[in-house]
Amino acid sequence: MQDITFPLHWRIALVAPALAIFLAFWLLPMGVLAQVSANGHALGTYRALLANPRYMGSLGATVALSAAVTLATLVLSVIAGLLLARRTFPGKSTLVALLTFPLAFPGVVVGFMVIMLAGRQGLIGTVSEKLTGDKWVFAYSMAGLFCGYLYFSIPRVIVTVMASATKLDPALEEAARSLGASSWQVTRDVVLPGLAPGLIAAGAICFATAMGAFGTAFTLATDIDVLPMTIYTEFTLNANMVTAAGLSIILGLVTWLVLALARSMTGSTVAATA
Repeated sequence: MQDITFPLHWRIALVAPALAIFLAFWLLPMGVLAQVSANGHALGTYRALLANPRYMGSLGATVALSAAVTLATLVLSVIAGLLLARRTFPGKSTLVALLTFPLAFPGVVVGFMVIMLAGRQGLIGTVSEKLTGDKWVFAYSMAGLFCGYLYFSIPRVIVTVMASATKLDPALEEAARSLGASSWQVTRDVVLPGLAPGLIAAGAICFATAMGAFGTAFTLATDIDVLPMTIYTEFTLNANMVTAAGLSIILGLVTWLVLALARSMTGSTVAATA
C-alpha cells in the first residue's frame, strides 16, 4: 500500500485544530494557574503549601481515598467483568446496560443517591434503626464519598475488563488446566497477567477521576476534607487565588505522575483509554 504524503500546507491545516484546542484548553489555563500560584515568588508559595498540615492532610486523604476506590473497583470489576464476558444467561444485555448506566450521571446526582441510601433519612438508616435501634448514617463522611466514587468508577473498569477478557487466548487456560492447575492458579497465572495492561490503564484513569472529582464531594461535603473541596473553599470563601492555584497545580502533578507511571508500565494503553 502506497503511503500518502500531504503537502506542507495541508499538514499544517490538519494539525491546526488539534493545536488550537491544546493551546486554548490546556496550555493557556495551566500557564495562568502557574502564574497565579507563583505570585512573584513561586518557591516560597509552594514551600508554604507543602509545609501546611491542613493542605497536606487534605492531599493525603484524597490520595488514600482514590487509592482505596481504585483497589476496590478493580477487585469488583474483575470478578463481575470476567463473569459477564464469559457467561451467557438470560438478561445479560440488560444487566450490562444497568451496570454501565451510572456513566450517564453527573457527580451531584451520584451524591444525592448516596444521601438517599445512607443519609439521615436514607434507606440504610431506616432499616438499621428498625433492626438494631441505631440509625446508621455515613453519607456525609469519607465512607459515603467512597461509596459514591465506587458507584461511578465500577462501570468504567467493567467495560475495560470485558473488552480485555474477550482478547485472552483460551488455549493458554486449557494448557494450564491440562497441566493440573486449579481454577485459582489459572486465574492468578494466566488470566490476571493477560488482563494486567488493561487493569493498570483502567486503574490509573479511575485514580485520576477520583482525585479530581468534585460534584459528589460538594454534595456530601458536611464532614469531608478532600483536595478539590479545599481548593473550592480557598477560591470561593477565602478568595485566596494564590493558594487555590497552587493546590490545583499540586493536584494535577500528583495525578499526572500516577498516569505517567501507568503509561510507563503499559506503553500507550493509558493514553488510548483516556
